Amino acid sequence: MNLLSVENIAKSYGELVLFDDISFGVNKDQKIALIAKNGDGKTSILNILSGKDVPDSGLVNYRKGTRVSFLEQEPDMNPDLTIEETIFASDNDILKVILAYEKALENPEDEEAYQKAFEAMDRNDAWDFETQYKQILFKLKLEDIHAKVGLLSGGQKKRLALANALINKPDLLILDEPTNHLDLEMIEWLEQYFSKENITLFMVTHDRYFLERVCNEIIELDGGKLYPYKGNYSYYLEKKEARLEQEAVEQHKSKLLFKKELSWMRRQPKARTTKSKSRIDDFQAIKEKAHQRRNEHEVQLEINMERIGSKILELHKISKSFPGKPILDQFDYTFTKGERVGIIGKNGTGKSTFLNILSGTEKADGGKVVIGDTIKIGYYTQKGITIKQGQKVIDVIREFGDYIPLKKGKQISAQQLLERFLFDRKKQYDFVEKLSGGERKRLYLCTVLIQNPNFLILDEPTNDLDIMTLNVLESFLLDFPGCLMVVSHDRYFMDKIVDHLFVFRGDAVIEDFPGNYSDYRAYEDSQVAENRSEKNKGSENNTTKNSWKEESSGTKLSYLEQKEFKSLEREIHRLEEQKEKVQHRFTDSGLTGEEIDALSIELKEITEAIETKTERWFELSAMME
Repeated sequence: MNLLSVENIAKSYGELVLFDDISFGVNKDQKIALIAKNGDGKTSILNILSGKDVPDSGLVNYRKGTRVSFLEQEPDMNPDLTIEETIFASDNDILKVILAYEKALENPEDEEAYQKAFEAMDRNDAWDFETQYKQILFKLKLEDIHAKVGLLSGGQKKRLALANALINKPDLLILDEPTNHLDLEMIEWLEQYFSKENITLFMVTHDRYFLERVCNEIIELDGGKLYPYKGNYSYYLEKKEARLEQEAVEQHKSKLLFKKELSWMRRQPKARTTKSKSRIDDFQAIKEKAHQRRNEHEVQLEINMERIGSKILELHKISKSFPGKPILDQFDYTFTKGERVGIIGKNGTGKSTFLNILSGTEKADGGKVVIGDTIKIGYYTQKGITIKQGQKVIDVIREFGDYIPLKKGKQISAQQLLERFLFDRKKQYDFVEKLSGGERKRLYLCTVLIQNPNFLILDEPTNDLDIMTLNVLESFLLDFPGCLMVVSHDRYFMDKIVDHLFVFRGDAVIEDFPGNYSDYRAYEDSQVAENRSEKNKGSENNTTKNSWKEESSGTKLSYLEQKEFKSLEREIHRLEEQKEKVQHRFTDSGLTGEEIDALSIELKEITEAIETKTERWFELSAMME
């Protein structure tokens, strides 16, 4: 069933043509990702689909009655509402039923209102929906449902907008970089959620593991044209390579034909016949095809960095805390030559603070940071670039340097570096304010690299970068001979770049894991399985000394969990009564075979619901101990 049809749309800004005459459709249960370079029009397409913008020509048609949710990169929400009010402001009828039930729980003395709300929950099958929406808020760490939207951070607002989109259960969910501002745990949960849910998706994302595990179709916007690939990211890479090889063969043929036609044109044929006129007209098309160039570069640079001495960077008993939140406690570490460290951990555990202390932009409360005399730190922060009115792209990078020295006396100029990071010569003379968000991040990255650091610190470098730029950056970093420290939620990027991890557990606990992110996840999963196996055998061994254990369940319940715990007892009691009634109906000797089958199915569903809710009740009960 077709939910969305996009027919022959075009969009341009002055002389810049983003795309022209492109068409595609979205069918029910498809999970489609749109891939393109920064500045090629991904956000413009999403804005057109959401109605925030209109195409210069062409049509966008939604199937009548289709419910659509759109997740923007910077959501616009009412700052005066709380998280709970924002969720319940939806047009979703079941959410209104749940809201009435939540209010009835707060006023248990009004038995009539409670009974009415309880029956409405039954009538609309809202119990599972309520559990699911609470689970979504819990997973996205939006537990303080009375917090005002206006007081939330940018990341929290993005997570709230994502929660709202998921809870509304739309027919079509359109997402712009859904993994931005999510920590690794949240990304993996969202990945699993999308994989198992029957939900129709159209999204822009640079997370390649996400593309691999969630999407069943990829559409690439390249050179203003759309190329569909009916498969996941691995399939896309394979088929794109085949397409580029075919294009190279065709371009070679076009060049041969161009030479032949050029020779004919130089003889200055007179367009006396229809055939001659047609051949002259065709010559321009042949010429254009023969001179097509792809702006793709393999970065293989033997960088001639300043020599790194024996002393690189040492941390001696570093401590740092904020009110009620310890970040570092007597932390010691000595960096060695060529180290490539990834930093992972939940949001708020102090990853960026740690990088700020390393770079000297923030002071530690105690301890000493010793930086070697030969060390030159390059620091890419999340803040991005400061835009100056009227400044051109090439001028921005030249403020920081004119070239990077290479070995054997060679060098790469500022212009060449920009070209390698997909800024062609024409783009280099554009005004910075005309760049897209992703292009500005790419330019900022170039300003850090042109300074030729030998200790590179990157804080979320993959945010807002397209997949093509990520591939270029990875190639550059694989050639980079200095020390590297990276905070990133891009698992594919981390796997490719780093050798070991600092795992920020929170409460000033930092563990050094010897491997990349996939190694870490495999180890964690094996430990979880091992711990479960020990519990099943009745083992009484205390595993709290293991540094790679499951997180302790002995935590206090959040406000949402307390409400959930109270309602679970009522729900289990109601289901037990329902089960008893169904079992009693089996005593009726006049039941037909079909009626017995129907009752058996109903009894099975009730029993499974009791088991699920009882398991959750025990889980919450254990957390209260």
